[in-house]
Amino acid sequence: MAKTTTQYVCTECGWTGGKWFGRCPECGQWGTIEEFHEARVVGAGGSLSTSGGSHTAPAPPKNGLARPITRVGTDQVKRIPTGFEEFDRVLGGGIVPGSVILLAGEPGIGKSTLLLETAGRVADLGDQEDKVLYISGEESQAQVRMRASRVGALKDSLLLASTTDLATVLGLIEREKPALAIVDSAQTIVSSQVDGISGGSTQVREVAISLIDMAKSHDIPILLVGHVTKDGSIAGPRTLEHLVDVVCQFEGDSQTALRLLRAVKNRFGPTDEVGCFDMGEQGIEEVSDPTGLFLSTAGQEVEGTCVTFTLDGHRSLPIEIQALVTSSVLPTPRRNTNGIDANRLAMLAAVLYRHGRVNLLTRDLYVSTIAGGLAKEPGCDLAIVAALASAAKSRPILRTTCAMGEISLTGQVRPVPQLNHRLQEAARLGFTRALVPPDRHSGGRKPIQGLEVIEVTYLAEALEALGLV
Repeated sequence: MAKTTTQYVCTECGWTGGKWFGRCPECGQWGTIEEFHEARVVGAGGSLSTSGGSHTAPAPPKNGLARPITRVGTDQVKRIPTGFEEFDRVLGGGIVPGSVILLAGEPGIGKSTLLLETAGRVADLGDQEDKVLYISGEESQAQVRMRASRVGALKDSLLLASTTDLATVLGLIEREKPALAIVDSAQTIVSSQVDGISGGSTQVREVAISLIDMAKSHDIPILLVGHVTKDGSIAGPRTLEHLVDVVCQFEGDSQTALRLLRAVKNRFGPTDEVGCFDMGEQGIEEVSDPTGLFLSTAGQEVEGTCVTFTLDGHRSLPIEIQALVTSSVLPTPRRNTNGIDANRLAMLAAVLYRHGRVNLLTRDLYVSTIAGGLAKEPGCDLAIVAALASAAKSRPILRTTCAMGEISLTGQVRPVPQLNHRLQEAARLGFTRALVPPDRHSGGRKPIQGLEVIEVTYLAEALEALGLV
């Protein structure tokens, strides 16, 4: 006999309680408490066991007794390669058996395409007995097959199913016992054991718990697709991100081909790695060296441009800043930006006027990056100011010159993290001059072959070194 208990769950932080509140007592958000009906099934011996809507009782742990941690071996754990070196690097070396990986991203960014290609490559790299199961709750089998044909993922060992019922999903995984299971997506799968609409917090929570139980008890890795809300956060209760082992964000601009894969949470590897991919007509291709993506191909010096180097994970990427300065006919001059923080631009224009003697306060300013690159870290300030001064004075900066440094309100050029790593990347790409802040270490900066490093303390010194005074 099954009984039903009523609990209240916060969709923002995952708080649970037996009483409804207008404001969550844990995170303080208003209107996030929803009613959740949890089924409790009478187990053996007449005791009540909470199922939470699970359709199969979880298998007992492989080791019923506790052991010293020093005697727990990991030699048998062999990661599964995804077929993408960039994907493997973000995951920490591949997919860990029994893990649950949540991949989230904007609609149309390419989540399903990436996972379908991953399924095809895992099926191609594995043994003939190993199967990969792709379960789609958003598309029919024919639709997925058409996309698989386009991206070259047609493999005999790749099994395809289309369903939105959680019991059917769990039954397929348990019966087929694949080397990898992909569920697309968590918001479309529905359990008949709990109340709530498809994609609601109660349904998403139940689907996640059931899939995690299946992955841990059968040692089957599961890749789970997640939707995002308007503000970019993962849809569903916050506990969804806490329950899974790995959370990855697939980012990019729908108007450009560049896609970035970031690990927001990773129990088996680092969280500061970034994978670069290129979305094309034949699917997704990995980009092992993305250094040339954010630079223009102009062969001559052009006024209003300057190159800087940003850090994205362990990678140092060159970003070209382009600035356009025109006379304004409006009472309030325009400040249009793309890839740069608009408030930061307004502050830098004021600092440039006060400490660089370049008056841009009454002129229209347009500042942008190349190919959707982001130059929002403070280390890009010096390059932004240099591009503005170059555009205002109609004097180009040599294309072999780069600038890195944070600009304070007093006009001081402040240090940036991992500067030596950025300089080494600049030298590798053929840059011969670099404007940087002074070295804070007493031992001095080690010379880099082929790169002249010019240390500047104040903004006026930097403009003089660039010939913009």
